[in-house]
Amino acid sequence: MKLKTALTTMVAFSTIILGACGDNQATREEEGHEHAEHVTGDLREETASVDSLPKFLTAKSDDMKVLYQAAANHQKLLENIPCYCGCGESAGHTSNYDCFVYDNKENGAVVWDDHGTRCGVCLEIAAESIIDYSKGKSIKEIRQMIDTKYKEGYAKPTPTPEV
Repeated sequence: MKLKTALTTMVAFSTIILGACGDNQATREEEGHEHAEHVTGDLREETASVDSLPKFLTAKSDDMKVLYQAAANHQKLLENIPCYCGCGESAGHTSNYDCFVYDNKENGAVVWDDHGTRCGVCLEIAAESIIDYSKGKSIKEIRQMIDTKYKEGYAKPTPTPEV
């Protein structure tokens, strides 16, 4: 229930910042993240597992932390959902999952990506997808809903293969 409430709050929050996929590397460096890897403006940080959130989330809201945790725990779902913020072209993302997690290592470690912290479109798509999945909708149904909702007025989707 906490997850659903947090994700619903995140959807509402993300509509306020929708379309804000800008690079703010200077601000992140001022916040003490200069030792992390910057690629295409995104900050990447490795932790031991999905249970350990990255330091770049420390100053973020609890709702954002819950969404990042939920995204990491819904890899199969979000790898089948495109993102419509333009990150496919600007950051090489192939799905909405890439906005939150860059890599899952064989030893269980996770390389997180901070792209989702700055992008309302990414946040909204992930939260809506996870909420609908928890309500029993199939990945195919969720994909169709996302494609329909974001097909006009948003950037080109990531090159996410259809289910």
